[in-house]
Amino acid sequence: MAKKTSPFKRVTLLDVARASGFSTSSVSIVLNDAPLSRYVALKTKDHIRKTAQEMGYHPDAFARSLRRRRSDTIGVLVFDISDPFCISLLRGIEHTLYPTAYLPIIIDADNRRDQFERYLEMLIERRVEGLVVVANWLFADIDPLSKVANSVIPTVVVGRDLTQNSIQSVVVNNEEGGYAAMQHLYALGHRQIAVLRGPEEMNDSTRRWEGIQRFAAEVGLQLEPRLTSQLLSAMDPNSSFDGGVRLTNGFIETGLKFSAILAFDDYTALGVMRALWKAGRRVPEDCSVIGFDDIPLAGITTPGITTIRQPMMDMGKLATRLVLEAMESPKDGPVGSNLLHTMPPELVERDSTQRVPAKGRRAAVR
Repeated sequence: MAKKTSPFKRVTLLDVARASGFSTSSVSIVLNDAPLSRYVALKTKDHIRKTAQEMGYHPDAFARSLRRRRSDTIGVLVFDISDPFCISLLRGIEHTLYPTAYLPIIIDADNRRDQFERYLEMLIERRVEGLVVVANWLFADIDPLSKVANSVIPTVVVGRDLTQNSIQSVVVNNEEGGYAAMQHLYALGHRQIAVLRGPEEMNDSTRRWEGIQRFAAEVGLQLEPRLTSQLLSAMDPNSSFDGGVRLTNGFIETGLKFSAILAFDDYTALGVMRALWKAGRRVPEDCSVIGFDDIPLAGITTPGITTIRQPMMDMGKLATRLVLEAMESPKDGPVGSNLLHTMPPELVERDSTQRVPAKGRRAAVR
């Protein structure tokens, strides 16, 4: 039996060659399954492989990548890995890469723009062959991927439209999502609907608001300006919860009636529900609430939040496939309209919305 080396010493091809009694070149041919290995006797192959296994030998991927001038790595740069929005996205990325030879390098920028840019430089320096960026709302007013254009690394951004910078982008159809949310509340008989929009600089917020207004115009529904508020920008994306609490309190203080609140996202919806609960208002009996995204918390809170689902796992899978395709055919990269990939949203009905009572519409809050 081959003698194992110290656990602190890496087993090399030379070690396996000495232990097996064959030349280093023969061992390399067998263990790397090179074309010449078909000329090596089966008994010899089995002996070399068994020796390598007993010694704990593992191929040196770094040395191999140097020889091939390829890293076999895909960078996955995330603005905030604690954001529930990322969980399913990352799972979709990993599921797509698992059958391939590519290793994902997942890095969290911790909502720091300087850290994001530094990690981006490090990934480029380490010659990742592709890049998937998972963006959040802090991505809105900066251009951190300007270096990518010069590095010629196939890149796809998930969650933000950066096609103006010639970067492939995977997003949900936010306008259709806003339309579907308002349509759902209207179908339940709600006419006095309060709306909490996202931060002004966010394209997602603009698109969802356009969908909300489009549906309202189609059915002749008047949206009360005093029942429409907007979240403030913040360094912490999860601050939308606090915004939901604060703005809902503002709606209640106006004294105006409303039977439903359409929230910018699920975190905002959770804040809305907290404020209504503190005010002695029941969800959905006194006020229906609908969110956006379908983060894991939306399905396990009580009541479960009716929401507009972003197909996040599918978005992660699509972004990864686009990167792999671009790596295989770098000269045939997409241009123009082919840069933007829009996924359809889906209404998920849970317990936070219900039909307005037919008599007296007692569900209206004031």
